[in-house]
Amino acid sequence: MELYLRLLKFVRPYSAKLAFAMVFMSLVAGTNGLTAFIVKPVLDKIFFERNAEMLYLIPVGVILLYVAKGVFEYLQAYLMGFVGQRVITDIRNLVFSSLQRQPLSFFDKTPTGTSISRIINDVSLVQSTVSDAFTAILKDAFSIIGLIFVVFYRDWKLATIAFIILPFSTYPIVAFGRRLRKISTSTQKSIARLTSFLHETITGQRIVKAFSMEEYENQRFGVENDQLFRINMKRHKARALSHPIMEVLGGIAIGVIIWYGGREVISGASTPGNFFSFTAALLMLYEPIKRLNKENHNVQQGLAASQRVFEIIDREPEVMEKANAVPLERIKGAIDFTDVFFKYEDKMILKGLNLKIKADEVIAVVGESGAGKTTLVNLVPRFYDVASGSIEIDGTDIRDVTLKSLRENVALVTQDVILFNDSIKNNIAYGVIPDMEKIERAARMAYAHDFITKLPKGYDTVVGEKGTRLSGGQKQRIAIARALHKDAPILILDEATSSLDVASEVEVQKALENLMKGRTTIIIAHRLSTVMNADRIVVVEAGIIVEEGSHAQLIERDGPYRRLYDLQFRDRPEKKVIKISRRAKHE
Repeated sequence: MELYLRLLKFVRPYSAKLAFAMVFMSLVAGTNGLTAFIVKPVLDKIFFERNAEMLYLIPVGVILLYVAKGVFEYLQAYLMGFVGQRVITDIRNLVFSSLQRQPLSFFDKTPTGTSISRIINDVSLVQSTVSDAFTAILKDAFSIIGLIFVVFYRDWKLATIAFIILPFSTYPIVAFGRRLRKISTSTQKSIARLTSFLHETITGQRIVKAFSMEEYENQRFGVENDQLFRINMKRHKARALSHPIMEVLGGIAIGVIIWYGGREVISGASTPGNFFSFTAALLMLYEPIKRLNKENHNVQQGLAASQRVFEIIDREPEVMEKANAVPLERIKGAIDFTDVFFKYEDKMILKGLNLKIKADEVIAVVGESGAGKTTLVNLVPRFYDVASGSIEIDGTDIRDVTLKSLRENVALVTQDVILFNDSIKNNIAYGVIPDMEKIERAARMAYAHDFITKLPKGYDTVVGEKGTRLSGGQKQRIAIARALHKDAPILILDEATSSLDVASEVEVQKALENLMKGRTTIIIAHRLSTVMNADRIVVVEAGIIVEEGSHAQLIERDGPYRRLYDLQFRDRPEKKVIKISRRAKHE
């Protein structure tokens, strides 16, 4: 009930429409009661007393009654549909907004399919609870109240007998409802796993086909699908069993009433019209009770889904803004890491790291995989928070400023370029209203303008999911244009050229040189040929800085950097490599 009441809080903004809907529901219930009520005059006045006047009045009254009922049902259905759909839209917006607030660590641990399932499948199930089931329950409750009045008015003794048996009909509602809640939770978890599996295999089709693993993936899908089938059959079994139990209980009640009511008519204590009016009302009463049992199944399913939805809504992100956080103005770009520790789950990634970066300085961070290079740069825009220590920009602790203003001062270009299934101009101007003059200027500086204008629709060309319609070098230059358009004073390049061929890398390298001008730049790279001309090279091992200096200084020291260099260039003369690097920089 607590969970259901929490769901109903979302109805509050639409309480006026809900109130009108309830008025029309009560009128529908009233027409249901009147339908049962007029059975007595129909039988007694027309069929037994053969009253000719009533033969014309009652049919006209019945027609008007059903016209009114139709109008009231339409109005209540429309209003409740509006309220229900608005509530679900609000909940879905809130869930998506809550997901956007989560730090990267949440998305690292949560499969994409699971998050999609929460927003699409779980919220859709909540819809049946808030909208369809809520409407049906209210409507049936009003109908039950109206019909109870009729049965007691017609024959309170028969009504009492019926209501001795009636409480037993609540057993399926309660018992099967509890079981269905548990089954529904399992169903939603299974659907989330299936959605994750589908997302993984569909986006990874290139690898599946390259390794000829179609049959293996078919088997994996079959296992997950069969698991969902077994859970669904448990739900159908519970639903299938609850209906016959309700039918048996209803049959017992009707049998007893026919026996007792027939005896009353035979003895002359009641009229046939009165008995049939009572029976009609009781049969009409039995239908909404059965529907309540059915709707309870939907409610339990929706409540199970709402628990999963509220898990997202209630989840407090690890990276939080302080209540008194202040906006960060445009910065110069000096960054100071002081005794920074960072822990991911149970593993300490950074261990007392200290690093000072001057404004407009180009810093390269190198080291073996897993050393903590990417973690270091992800701390600057607060994708994660430090476990201890501090990071200051221009002397201000980044935890004291608003997240939005901090991230407005940081641009990011990564190896795995993320482009949205939108036009090139909207991808370049991501987050702001497109200004074609500014977009074209950024594209020219990124050496992207020429290939963009050759595309069928130019800057209006839609790039496809993740930019699949563009080559690797083209995607990378669009990402660089996006960073240029943002014009942030701090630039992070995370393996920005590692996946490109030589020809593409030369083009991208020229674009990057335009991008780095006048910015504090942190470059993460495995290929040392791309960082030799950095102002300073920082070598990270196991979460600590083991040495730093220029390329020439580090080569001369014969330390960790020299070992990395020798591993990459032992078959190539050092002089030749440096020459190529300088030529790329000059171009």
